Amino acid sequence: MTRNDPAPAEWDTDHLRLAVEAARIALWSWNVDTNRFTMDELGFDLWGLPWSEAVRFEELSARIHPTDRDRVQEAFTATRSVEGPYEIDFRICFGDEVRWVSARGRGADAGIVDRVMFGIFLDVTGRKQAEEGNELLAGEMSHRVKNLLTMASSLTTLTSRSSSSLAEMTEGLTKRLSALGRAHDLVRPLPQRQGNAASFGDLLDVLLAPYDNRDASSARVRISVPPMSVGVRSATALAMVVHELATNSVKYGALSAETGLLDVSAMQDEDTVTLVWAEAGGPEIAEEPEMRGFGTRMMQRSQAGQLGGSIAYDWRTSGLVAKLALQRALLAE
Repeated sequence: MTRNDPAPAEWDTDHLRLAVEAARIALWSWNVDTNRFTMDELGFDLWGLPWSEAVRFEELSARIHPTDRDRVQEAFTATRSVEGPYEIDFRICFGDEVRWVSARGRGADAGIVDRVMFGIFLDVTGRKQAEEGNELLAGEMSHRVKNLLTMASSLTTLTSRSSSSLAEMTEGLTKRLSALGRAHDLVRPLPQRQGNAASFGDLLDVLLAPYDNRDASSARVRISVPPMSVGVRSATALAMVVHELATNSVKYGALSAETGLLDVSAMQDEDTVTLVWAEAGGPEIAEEPEMRGFGTRMMQRSQAGQLGGSIAYDWRTSGLVAKLALQRALLAE
């Protein structure tokens, strides 16, 4: 602000309105006796309501997410007795849309005029989504580091059993850990490079190479999929799913045993690619395990969200058979 610019106290209503609109701030007032809200046009647009002179608090409450509704109502009631500024974030729902809203004002009737309190609403959906993404990424990284340590330990044990000397074990373990590192590069978030795509078969081969015994007379991991391309976005999601399946197999399934075998195949039609993950030769499965861990949630989210498909488990006595349905159109993205 220069010396010739008007001071904030000299700004007229038009100046203030322009500033409010530029900041996307919705203004509201609340009559504490009648429980009626008035809002500007941006406020009604934010709540997905048609314009009217006033709206009752109950009408707004009906649009608050059921999980947040009681908390918000209690918070607004508490503003009558709690001094100082307040801020509360909550979700509102209308149609298929969910938005995050931040309500801000001053409590203990500060600034009340003729029994009317004033405040603002802000659309903070973008910030909340970013926070959720950061929390998910932090959880994913923590989970993945633990899995990598588990897999490294399991690979060390498997390599030691099949090696006749320390030198042979060192060489075999180094190769497997190097392949595991290449697989982990595919699991981490990929940069958005337009025009890049990976071969479906090559992707599976790199991801599963750490668990195969390529130097033996017969491989323990067999891959048979039709030729097709996987886009950068879907490669990350698919890598997460395969990574989790392999991790669970190393911990509890066929890949935890020297005699275990894994067969990965795929079928396709006009709209769908079905990936079949079939294990055999591992520990006998007595009963269906509970699938409630973080890895399972990550797998389901990747499968349903980014690949537009589903995953079905068949816990046979001889080993797990999982079928992953993938949308061909999304697989190429």
